[in-house]
Amino acid sequence: MRATVRNLYPGYFALVMATVIVSVAAHLLGMATLAGLLFWVNLCAYSILILLSVARLLMFVREVSGDLTDHRTGPGFFTTIAGTCVLGGQFVIFFGNPEVGLFFWFPALCLWLILTYAFFTAVIIRPVKPSIERGLHGGWLVTVVSTQSLSVLALLSAQAIPTWERTLLFFALAFYLLGCAMYVALITLIFYRLLFFTLMPEEFAPPYWVNMGAIAITTLPGSLLIQKAPIGPFIHEIIPLLRAFTLLFWVVATWWIPLLAILETWRHLWKRFPIRYSPEYWNIVFPLGMYTAATFELGRATGYGFLGHVSGGMLYLAQMIPQRGSQTTNERGRMSTHEKRLRGVNQ
Repeated sequence: MRATVRNLYPGYFALVMATVIVSVAAHLLGMATLAGLLFWVNLCAYSILILLSVARLLMFVREVSGDLTDHRTGPGFFTTIAGTCVLGGQFVIFFGNPEVGLFFWFPALCLWLILTYAFFTAVIIRPVKPSIERGLHGGWLVTVVSTQSLSVLALLSAQAIPTWERTLLFFALAFYLLGCAMYVALITLIFYRLLFFTLMPEEFAPPYWVNMGAIAITTLPGSLLIQKAPIGPFIHEIIPLLRAFTLLFWVVATWWIPLLAILETWRHLWKRFPIRYSPEYWNIVFPLGMYTAATFELGRATGYGFLGHVSGGMLYLAQMIPQRGSQTTNERGRMSTHEKRLRGVNQ
């Protein structure tokens, strides 16, 4: 147990992120049994990981500090923020309890402030730095995911305190725009690394799927902001811009999926890189689940009903990766009733 705590993977909260988003996507598509089961699995996983992380911080401060200031492992800590936010969002979506959402949002915000400035300061002032080829990978985009997750949870929890609603909507918009800027900056460097440096099979690790996941979660708050426009006048003023950028981000996320799938096939079939369980593989599940939820909400925000079929197909794919199986019960017939109930809750 001591060795487990000492060597705990900093990005293990990707398991929580993946489980939550698949559960939420199943809930949105009317698959209540699957969504409820994954909720309890996720609650247990989150509690265990929090205990292990606190124990590691108390017992192995030097190892935690070394991981946080490292170019390759440091971004993994941001999964803690994203995992906390998506779990808080799950309580809001499942139980209509925005107060619990705010309970998760405030500690996640504090953790985001600490990790953001600690990590970026550490890697900037570090005297010896790795090359872009060795130090940069798709996992850096978890910083974007954590930022956008704060925006999403603020939007979901804004109604908890009516006097704070517009303030939270402003913070949601601010984090959304900051996340957009961070994605543009980081994906430029990552794409440059992929195009102009040799890519070995062992280097194309699952965190590269966050290339798509980060832009998918950027689509989600954009869609929610469009739906919240009647509440926030400052949001209403930029609705055309929000619609254009949200659709752009969804298109980019869609473009990434075939390319990443081809590269994954190249890695395992052509180069015969062995498939072994690693916590990093949850970084594949989360982007697929997030794409499902983002596509569903984009369909609601824009009125493009056909996007519901796209999100349904992606949900089944996301389930198959961790389970190596498929869901046999078809509950899609409940979708229309469930959508009506969701619209009532939002109103």
